[in-house]
Amino acid sequence: MRSLSSICWILLSISWIPQSVCGEATAMTSSNYEELIAKYEVVFINFYADWCRFSQILQPIFDEAATKLQAEFPGRVLLAKVDCDQQTSIASKFHITKYPTLKTVRNGAIMKKEYRKKREIEAIISYVQELLKDHVVESSMADLSKTVDESKSALIGYFQSKESTAYEVFRRIASDLHDDCNFYFTAREPQPDEAKDRIKFKEARDKYDLVRSLEYKENVVDFEKLKQWAQERCVPLVREITFENAEELTEEGLPFLILFHNPDDKASVREFSDVIRNELFGERTSMNFLIADGVKFAHPLHHLGKSSRDLPVIAIDSFRHMYLLPNYGDIHIPGKLSQFVKDLFSGKLHREFHYGPENPATNAVQTDPPESTFRKLAPSSNRYTLLRDEL
Repeated sequence: MRSLSSICWILLSISWIPQSVCGEATAMTSSNYEELIAKYEVVFINFYADWCRFSQILQPIFDEAATKLQAEFPGRVLLAKVDCDQQTSIASKFHITKYPTLKTVRNGAIMKKEYRKKREIEAIISYVQELLKDHVVESSMADLSKTVDESKSALIGYFQSKESTAYEVFRRIASDLHDDCNFYFTAREPQPDEAKDRIKFKEARDKYDLVRSLEYKENVVDFEKLKQWAQERCVPLVREITFENAEELTEEGLPFLILFHNPDDKASVREFSDVIRNELFGERTSMNFLIADGVKFAHPLHHLGKSSRDLPVIAIDSFRHMYLLPNYGDIHIPGKLSQFVKDLFSGKLHREFHYGPENPATNAVQTDPPESTFRKLAPSSNRYTLLRDEL
């Protein structure tokens, strides 16, 4: 097979092929990773392997998109590429299981959804343009009450102008969280006893027709603190999966860690949420933490050999298999649930399924994991080189 460099040389010898086809995205390595992630608002990364046929097809397309996007948004966006055979630590950090995989880092955080749109220059450009779009709606003070959509939670920024640092920080947070909250801006002069820049969170109107609001009390230009505050209010760390949103959650492409519970059982939901927050917060970009009504979702429970009488039950759906945490009470043992997750990503759960416990002396409970009940909703894998089948 010809190397990509020789292919580019052939293309360049043909007069009607633009030379920018062989332009290069930036090579990301362990030595420049932190610098690149911190420098750009959006970093779009192509995880590839030279020997992978699909990677070879994508590379000139990705490089051409890099040339155009970095000219359109200088200093704001970077298209980077990671040779996964050479940069194994970065590939591991992003849990790469197939080549090529396209993932995005926005404002320093890894986005949950990997890129699954068309692998064409214009589609990639359109995707990045949407990421850099300003999602803040401007309104006058007089019209603000009519502009704010009370059916969805919102953050409202009261700033002196759109040219302020506070607005720029607010805009970047809106780019991260606009799917979960609406963002509004109004220019106003503060009262003598008020801070010049203020931000309020306004909860969506609930079924009792109540609207709760809360003001942010910290420094409005501290991006990390403000984002954490906004995220905690806009995006629950643990979400509920329903028949209505199951396909959308599956499209994110991340394994599910699910608590199946009785709808009347609130205690296990609190326990599960507390353990996730204390032990697995760092995995929030690589796994979806979910609760499910175990009565409505009787089918996946049946596949696990369980029924509503066994609730609460905790399982992982990797989109390949479902793995059962042997005992719900294990979540009260520090580190037990986080180790369950680590065993998925290391491949241990899959290996033990095929070959038995790695350390028989531990008397590990052997499970017989059924196929994923959400697998049919997962995106197609026919344009990837799969590295292994446990995910």
